[in-house]
Amino acid sequence: MLKNYFKIAWRNLVKQKQFTALNLLGLSTGLACVLLIYLWVNDELHVDKFNANDRQLYQVFKNNTNPQGAVETYSTTQGLLADEMKKSFPEVEYAVQIAKHNDLSVLSFGDKHIKVKHEFAGKDFFNVFSYPIVNGSNVVSGVTGIFLSDKLALKLFNTTDIVGKTVNWDFKDDDIDLSGLFKVAGVYTAPPANATNQFDVLFPFDYYAQKFAHTNGDVTFWGSNMVSTFVVVRPGADIIAFNKKIKNFSIDKIKSLYPSKDLASYEGTLVARRYSDGYLYNNYINGKDAGGRIEYVRLFSIIAIFILVIACINFMNLSTAKAAGRMKEVGVRKVIGASRVALVMQYMAESMLLSFFAMVIAAVIASLLLPAFRQITGKELSLHVDASFIISVASFSLITGVIAGSYPALYLSGFKPVLMLKGKLTTSASESFIRKGLVVFQFTISVVLIIAVIIVYQQMKLVQTKNLGYNKDNVIRFSAEGKLQDHQETFIDEVKKIPGVANASMMNGDFFGNASHSGGGINWDGKDPNLNIDYFGVSGDYDFMNVLGIKMAEGRTFSREFPSDSVAVIFNESAIAAMGLKNPVGKTVSLWGHQKRIIGIAKDFHFQSMYKKVGPAFLEYITPNPTVLVKIKARMERETIAKIEQFYKSFNQGLPLDYKFLDDDYQAMYSSEEKVAVLSRYFAMIAIIISCLGLFGLAAFTAQKRQKEIGIRKVVGASVNNITVMLSKDFLKLVLVAVLIAFPLAWWAMNEWLKSFAYRVDINATVFLSAGATIILITLLTVSFQAIKAAVANPVKSLRTE
Repeated sequence: MLKNYFKIAWRNLVKQKQFTALNLLGLSTGLACVLLIYLWVNDELHVDKFNANDRQLYQVFKNNTNPQGAVETYSTTQGLLADEMKKSFPEVEYAVQIAKHNDLSVLSFGDKHIKVKHEFAGKDFFNVFSYPIVNGSNVVSGVTGIFLSDKLALKLFNTTDIVGKTVNWDFKDDDIDLSGLFKVAGVYTAPPANATNQFDVLFPFDYYAQKFAHTNGDVTFWGSNMVSTFVVVRPGADIIAFNKKIKNFSIDKIKSLYPSKDLASYEGTLVARRYSDGYLYNNYINGKDAGGRIEYVRLFSIIAIFILVIACINFMNLSTAKAAGRMKEVGVRKVIGASRVALVMQYMAESMLLSFFAMVIAAVIASLLLPAFRQITGKELSLHVDASFIISVASFSLITGVIAGSYPALYLSGFKPVLMLKGKLTTSASESFIRKGLVVFQFTISVVLIIAVIIVYQQMKLVQTKNLGYNKDNVIRFSAEGKLQDHQETFIDEVKKIPGVANASMMNGDFFGNASHSGGGINWDGKDPNLNIDYFGVSGDYDFMNVLGIKMAEGRTFSREFPSDSVAVIFNESAIAAMGLKNPVGKTVSLWGHQKRIIGIAKDFHFQSMYKKVGPAFLEYITPNPTVLVKIKARMERETIAKIEQFYKSFNQGLPLDYKFLDDDYQAMYSSEEKVAVLSRYFAMIAIIISCLGLFGLAAFTAQKRQKEIGIRKVVGASVNNITVMLSKDFLKLVLVAVLIAFPLAWWAMNEWLKSFAYRVDINATVFLSAGATIILITLLTVSFQAIKAAVANPVKSLRTE
């Protein structure tokens, strides 16, 4: 019996080629979108989930209250915290501290010099994180034993059997020289693609602590927040109770160890959050989780559901539109004894068969679009055709077929046989309401997506064009590694001589959230002891402010004419306002125990993303620095960079020049938003196309239902325009209802999204008018084909059937 259902279903699908083609187009397009979104969402949900201790692995954050009373969350803590937590809390099985650097360094063996990304970690690192050891020890100990990734080992030695080999490391952090000879203690498997923390070399944390002892970065001092702390809690540990226990742990430590020191800005309360949640839940408001990338995962999951629903609605409308053509077939089947259940099964078989074909086509479409989708998302996504994938696809096809075919099957099987055989198809008010309601739903979603795309575009344009307080155009930056570290002044002087170079300088930190120094610890005469201010600090040589075009509100920038600028500092306007200083130029402040004289006030500049308002910041003159900045003259970029690359290789041991444009780095802060904008644009177009197919089906249904009425109207003198308007206005009413429903929904959704930005566009009436006009125009173009076709038809043919 089941075989018979599918045999008849196949014949009907082949017989009704236009109907089948339209349904396949709508369903396969929708399912292809769902497949691509599924791949992206699944990848997002599995980032950092590779650790064996994932359920027990937590990162410790610090919450501090700023002068405005808001709680700010920081990922850096004290270097001593990890070991102390393991000693003090029985819930902690393992704990490790990690110090990270954004700058690349150079690892050498013989005549091979390779740029690497390095980290410093405590002894339990490989017990906390799952990076399988390929060769050697799994305990980070001593100060000279280092660990290389298997990928780096193969590049440097062409083998992973390298335990005991000696390598040379070349790196300086500010004025601290970390360079030296190190022995390879082990080789680990490089981090997988879905790990947020990518690194090539692991150094012992004890070496870092030794080198930075008695400096601003002294991690043996409880007042220094320079590292990240991770703990593995024992199975069954109550994390809520654990967080209550650790909340004031560092505060109590600081007060007991330094009762006479002003370390209020270092205290802060502690909270442990699951490490693998950090990728998706990376925004905090007043110390509480406030979402993050998870919002985009939810958004695209909802879009996938809506696109699938729209495709199913499209199927329903097209199926019911063909009902009149199948009246006699249904009537004959009922007369000869077919039950309604049998008819439902017959039409469900058609639906599932069509859904299966659509899924196969969708998989092909998704495979063809996958390279472009990878480029848009920046992820290495792939369709793995295995047993589980086939079972999942088959199950999904079955569910889609049932959802899409249920209403048409019940609708077609419910007609009375006498009326069917007479060719009198009647439609109840409820049936008409359902069909029209489905169209309203489709276009409501389409209008919301159009409005969302417009607002996201406007916000991204604001981000790209807003005055940042510095000039990022035509500036490249690259790390100062190798020989360049010891001969920075010579290198900069030579670079300035290259034709096309407007200026060059060195800098520590950047304006994308990475400070050279940050936190509290700044004091001055008359400071309120209860005033806690967290500062963002960057440093550089004499010209770095000129290269970046930072403007002064008062005073002057650093200058070679003033040797005393080595103990000078410049604050931004927000810092001076927070500090409450009057006539600040010339006054002396203490930066972590070092006396500094204020020589100027810089106009506010953005040093973080647009999600945050400009906060207190300071600038120092310090050499050497880890980053080179080169300002290039406009329209001379290509030839100038080629000359810089040539000079860099000859100057620096043949190492390749890895540079980035400053504006590209700035855009990278909004890569998620840019990807969302692009994907939303494509998915909005697809939703509209599928919706239009549904509208096309409803227009065909209506024209078919009213063909005799149209014939009579033409006989009594109605023109083609009259009939076209008559048929089109009903659909325009549906779309207008959809527009009215969509406007408040879109305003609410986009207003919620924009709330996360400190600087945002205003949602004005133009956005809604543009979206409304667009969808109405699309509706008219879709409906006009069927309306004009019905209007120009010969009335004699339709009246003869009466």
